[in-house]
Amino acid sequence: MKNSLLRQLLASLITAALVLAPMHGAQAAAARIKDIVDIEGVRENQLVGYGLVVGLDGTGDSLNNSPFTKQSLQSMLERLGVNTAGQNVRTANVAAVMVTANLPAFGAQGSRIDVNVAALGDSKSLQGGTLLVTPLLGADGEVYAIAQGSVTINGFKAEGAAATVISGVPTTGRISSGALIEREIAFELGAQRTLRLSLRNPDLTTARRVALSINDFIGVPTAVPENPSVVRITLPQGFNGNIVDLLTDIEQLVVQTDEVAKIVIDENSGIIVMGKDVRVSSVAVAQSNLTVTIAENPTIVQPAPLSNGVTAVQPSTQLNVARKDSKLAVIDESVTLQELVDGLNALGISPRDLIAILQAIKATGALQAEIQVM
Repeated sequence: MKNSLLRQLLASLITAALVLAPMHGAQAAAARIKDIVDIEGVRENQLVGYGLVVGLDGTGDSLNNSPFTKQSLQSMLERLGVNTAGQNVRTANVAAVMVTANLPAFGAQGSRIDVNVAALGDSKSLQGGTLLVTPLLGADGEVYAIAQGSVTINGFKAEGAAATVISGVPTTGRISSGALIEREIAFELGAQRTLRLSLRNPDLTTARRVALSINDFIGVPTAVPENPSVVRITLPQGFNGNIVDLLTDIEQLVVQTDEVAKIVIDENSGIIVMGKDVRVSSVAVAQSNLTVTIAENPTIVQPAPLSNGVTAVQPSTQLNVARKDSKLAVIDESVTLQELVDGLNALGISPRDLIAILQAIKATGALQAEIQVM
């Protein structure tokens, strides 16, 4: 009796291990809905403004070369009751700047946001400067925030009579919590009855899986994939709560994402990134390198003594041509990305040569992946 119970227990444990093993593998490649979608209406908005930075130690704009700085300075002084009309203003402690910021979603009136400051004229550095009151405008031309404060830069510039040292970019800076939100963007998320989820990486399979996961969780078909980028959610009838309550539960659901096979190439830096679904059919590849070396070693030829000759330069060129051929190698049909990489590395080629080889394999139709050149 004990042996029978022991065999049943072992059989149950083995069955559970076989069932849980694939589930564990699937979870490793899965992601939360919260991490793969954006909610319609929940977004940042860009703000921009034009202002003046004062208090610079002679590193500001030269007013003769930056007329907009001079005009802005005179306008500011006139608003403060100082009349400078017709005067020749000479100061190198002021710089015209562009101020940018991102207004966060549901930013409340009175809260603070960070701003970035960048010189507009020929200022050499914004170190030690203070940004004066600067309205920040949205795309609709309305003022949404007011910026002011001391500018912090990440670089510096030091120069002398014969040498100059520059670290980073001293003409850009940042003001932490430097802007005060004055206007809120009206959007009542809790009052919505229908909302759309936008996939950050559009894909038909992923959109369908997201909709199925949401419907399985709720128990009624409330999510519909409209296209590879959008999944529409409708608040179920009789739901005791608003759409915020529903989104709080939905964004924690885990789905397995899918993606198209893609190879991204940056020809400037020679970087190649391959997706896990890249496949290649059987193909033969050969690669050769041709190196030409040219060295100039001119010699000075002196005339004979007591002659009327002159000193001349006789050119001397050394030319060397080296050619390295590799044998024709066969890359078998790959089932994993690792096998494809190992097959290409077996040829002993550089990343830049690998770019040309991948493009040639794609031209033959043997590469089942999309190549994107940055």
